[in-house]
Order: sequence, then structure tokens, then C-alpha cells
Amino acid sequence: MTNIAVVSSRWRTVAPWRIAVGLSLLLLLLGFASLVWTPYPVTSLDVGSAMQDPSGAHWLGTDQLGRDVLSLVMKGLLTSFIVAAVAVAVGALLGLPLGFAAAYWGAPGRLALDSVDAYLSAAPAFLFAVVLALLLGPSAATVMLAVGIANVPAFALAMRNAMLRADGLGYVKMSRLAGTTSIDIARRHTLSGIARLLIAQAVTQLGLGVLAEASLAYVGLGTQPPATSLGLLLHDAQAYAVMKPGLLVVPGFAILLIVLLLNIASRGVRGAADPALTAEGADGAA
Repeated sequence: MTNIAVVSSRWRTVAPWRIAVGLSLLLLLLGFASLVWTPYPVTSLDVGSAMQDPSGAHWLGTDQLGRDVLSLVMKGLLTSFIVAAVAVAVGALLGLPLGFAAAYWGAPGRLALDSVDAYLSAAPAFLFAVVLALLLGPSAATVMLAVGIANVPAFALAMRNAMLRADGLGYVKMSRLAGTTSIDIARRHTLSGIARLLIAQAVTQLGLGVLAEASLAYVGLGTQPPATSLGLLLHDAQAYAVMKPGLLVVPGFAILLIVLLLNIASRGVRGAADPALTAEGADGAA
């Protein structure tokens, strides 16, 4: 009983967000494992084995073409993660310098950033994807670019707000009084202090990117065959929802799980970077 109590106590001390990070990494590894191995080749069709229930041979069953669902989900995870990650990178590369400039240019910078935010907020990622699909054709690259542009305000605002908060800290004020330039203060103190906050924002946008990719692929604007993604699996399975609901449930659950885990992980990273945020969240919940 003592050992059980010790294990239970240690388990309760593990922050939920650390568990979420671990499970997210497992899903990511499962997706990357598909580069070298899947239970069955996703391109091989076996109509005679179509619509099988889960079994020892096919853990999640087979689809309408006889393809192994677990193998398809592994490939879909990889595609969805890559699309979301590239979109996050695009948003960060464009948004972080914009937020940096807004923080150090004062009122003009804030006005410019607010204008960009208002404009992009009025034209969400879905609308960007529609326009880009008409111009460039539907593809995963279209989703990357559209979601990346939509991510710009989130990263810009996160950078600006974090830098303004960091500038109020005592050691930053002392550095400024000592004559240190704003660029040096940002390089030596501010950026290093807000790195975790920016990582948390990236994790949040990664989850939203997976959801956006799934939504756009579902309506035919994202990943196209012969590639696959979680959203494309949902699209292909909708015609068989009554006959084989598991074809919808499996990729749908995978999307829900990824978004939930990344949301929990981002909140934990944000709270670890700035405990005041956690306290504020607790006060609001109370």
C-alpha cells in the first residue's frame, strides 16, 4: 500500500501539460515513423478486404478501398503536422518582426499592428485559402500559405505584448538607465525572457493549424490525393458514415486529440514562462 501511495503521490505532482507534451510527441513520432514504416503500404488497394472491422491483422479496420486505416492515419498525422508546422513558421517569420517593431516604435507601431490585425481578422484563413485555391489551385501548399498569413497577427501581438511586459521588469529598466540601447536590451534580456511565451504561442498555433488543415482538406481546398491527411480522410469517409462510422470517428478523434493536447501543452508552457498568467487564469476561473 505504501508503494501505491508513493506512486499515486508522484503521479499527482506531474503537471498535466507535461503529460500533454509527451503524448503530443508520441503522436508526432507516430507520424514521422510513417516515413519508413507503416503496417501496410497506403498506396496498395485490396478491394476484397474493404470495410473490414478492427482485427489482429488491421487494428483499426480497412477503408472502402481495402487500405489499412492505421497506416492511413499515420500518414495523415505526418501531413497534418507538416502543414501546420510550415504555417506556424510562416506566421512567426512575418509576425515576430512586426511585433518587435510595434513594441519599439511606440504609438505608430501599435497603430500599424492594430490595422494589420483588424484587416486579417476580417479575412480568416478559410477565405485566404479560397482565394489562393482559385489562383494557385487547391493543395497543401495553399493551406500552408493561407494559414501562415492568418497566423501573422497572433505572433505579432504575442511578441508586442510580451516585450511590453518584459520592459516593465526591474532589470530591464536598470539596463535602460545605464544607457543600453533598445536593440541590446532586446537581445540580452527581453527576447531570452519571452522565449517560452513565444514557444507557447507557436504550440497554440500548431494546434489551430492542424484544425485548419483538416477543415480545408475536408472541403477539398487542402491536401489532394494521392497524398493523405486527417482532413482528407474525413472527406473520403463521409459517404460511408452510415455504413462504416469508424472511418469518420478515427481521424476525427485524432484531430480532436491533437488539438486538445496542444492546447493543454501551450497553456502549461505559458504558465511556466510567466506564473502571473497562471495566477490570473486561476483568479478568473474562481
